[in-house]
Amino acid sequence: MANELDEVTGPVNESGRDINVIEKQIPVKTGVGSIVFEVMLWVLGIFPGLIFLFMKISAQKYFRQLQQRIQHNASQIDNYLEQRVQILQNVVGIVEKSIDLDKDVMKSVAQFRGGVHPNDTNRNEVAGQLDQAMRSINVAFEAYPDLKAHRSLADAMQQNSYLQKEITAAREMYNDTVLRWNSDIFAWPTKMIVASKAGYSTRIPFSASKEVKEQARQKFF
Repeated sequence: MANELDEVTGPVNESGRDINVIEKQIPVKTGVGSIVFEVMLWVLGIFPGLIFLFMKISAQKYFRQLQQRIQHNASQIDNYLEQRVQILQNVVGIVEKSIDLDKDVMKSVAQFRGGVHPNDTNRNEVAGQLDQAMRSINVAFEAYPDLKAHRSLADAMQQNSYLQKEITAAREMYNDTVLRWNSDIFAWPTKMIVASKAGYSTRIPFSASKEVKEQARQKFF
């Protein structure tokens, strides 16, 4: 029997294929089969029914703990983003005394000075605005040798680079926990039945913005 997927003979898409995260949550639903399964356990005897009942209670506890883990991971990302906001404000305070910054950068900083509170709806937007502002500052940092000699500014840029790595790691951890959630809510019978009765649905992992993807395709050297 031939291989179902043969990397030698193809077919191959010569132009390649881009991928995107689908912004859709899928609810968990169980059918008549699950109801029959639970009824049959009680018909077979009280012990099978009780055992499955305790299994459902354990699954419910597991999902509650997993939800708290997802919230914790999301909070870690938000903490790092808020630290980047503080660094951005410090950097702008130093740079604007030496050169004229882009007006869009100043608008972003003015917005963040009013306080930033990332959440599930604006987390990606805040991250994108920070990335854009820091890129503009980094261009100025590279273009003006005098700025590199400023110790406080150099330290701030280094802290920003460190925080960006931490944000990437935190996003990966968040995505791993979301993947576990999305897999477990469809694990039949126990977890899927519990998830269906609780009205759970899949969660959407972190996704990069269109702007970030376009910039990743640009030439850097």
